[in-house]
Amino acid sequence: MACVPALRADREQNDALNREFQAAIEQYDSGHYAEAATALEKLLPAVPQSFEVQELLGLVYSAQQQEAKASEHLEKAVALKPDSAAARTNLATNLVRLGKLGAAEEHFRRAVALEPQTFDTNHNLGEFYIQIGKIAAAAPFLEQAQRINPSSYGNGYDLSLAYLQIGRVGDARRLVHELIKQKDTAELHNVLGQIEEKDGNFVTAANEFEAAAHLDPTESNLFDWASELLLHRTFDPAIEVFQQASERYPKSPRLAIGLGMALYSRGNYDAAVKSLLRAADLNPADPRCYFFLSKAYDSSPSQAEEVIARFRRFAELQPKNARALYYYAMSMWKGRRAQDTALNVEQIESLLKKAVALDPKLAEAHLQLGNLYSDQSKHASAIPEYLLAVECSPDLADARYRLGQAYVR
Repeated sequence: MACVPALRADREQNDALNREFQAAIEQYDSGHYAEAATALEKLLPAVPQSFEVQELLGLVYSAQQQEAKASEHLEKAVALKPDSAAARTNLATNLVRLGKLGAAEEHFRRAVALEPQTFDTNHNLGEFYIQIGKIAAAAPFLEQAQRINPSSYGNGYDLSLAYLQIGRVGDARRLVHELIKQKDTAELHNVLGQIEEKDGNFVTAANEFEAAAHLDPTESNLFDWASELLLHRTFDPAIEVFQQASERYPKSPRLAIGLGMALYSRGNYDAAVKSLLRAADLNPADPRCYFFLSKAYDSSPSQAEEVIARFRRFAELQPKNARALYYYAMSMWKGRRAQDTALNVEQIESLLKKAVALDPKLAEAHLQLGNLYSDQSKHASAIPEYLLAVECSPDLADARYRLGQAYVR
């Protein structure tokens, strides 16, 4: 009879501990992580070998983005219950956040070994491989997850992208058509557009990109549709889509660039320059815009001052970018010759010299520096630049022609 009070006391203590644990679970589920952490930290000394307490405390710290502290408790939980696939998955997820990818992979794979017929274990390992760029390694696990749960849209979508990236175009097409029967979405039509484009079915690809844009006219979907039209030289439809998209998303630099490219391809050079100037203002540091602007400006020098101002800004933003300096030099020189008294030949020469110093393989800069010297009848200085241009780019016909002329003179 002397033992009865002690047993009752143990039972009462266990009940109290359980109530504290349940309260911590409620705090965690409600998003009150600091309160949950405080309760669990207070509870832990009484039950240091409790898998449930260690696991939950690790999850609480993880939710607070305290990954290092989370790992300590999640590792203890795995040690207490090594055959728990869920515990290994939680630890692996936290290790990914810490950048410990090798250890994370080991635990994700162990979770699959423990529960090979479970959707989550296969899907999680597949997603891990996608995150680290191992697409071929991801496919078998995403496939297994899809076999276990064919109705999983997210897994199916990721698997279709994996198929596309590893060249299994037929499998990607088949899976996307199956998914569309379950859920007809814009992103599936966009993927189908990519599939048909990769398989050389350009008209079908354009139709799928169009379907995606009609279902969900996001900036990305409209850009993909217009780009597909531009890629296959259907310029008028491309211009129309880019114009409508730019009106809907006036702050999108790539839509402005796309419109400029389409207008340039159609021969509407003045409008192309205007669109590319707008793109340069939307994102002054984007080098793609200036490449296309330099091409359009060659055919439409009427907006010289505005173009020069944009190239000057680009050169100031990126003084170590050889092409930025080259573009700036050429924008000032466009349509002029050394006889023009308004031309600052010394500044242009300085910019071109800096460009080739930064990038000695920039053939165009060597060519134009040679041309600058030739225009001043400095043929002895021009010849080495032409030789370097030919060496850097043997197919640069203009450099060979200019070199021949310089030798004759």
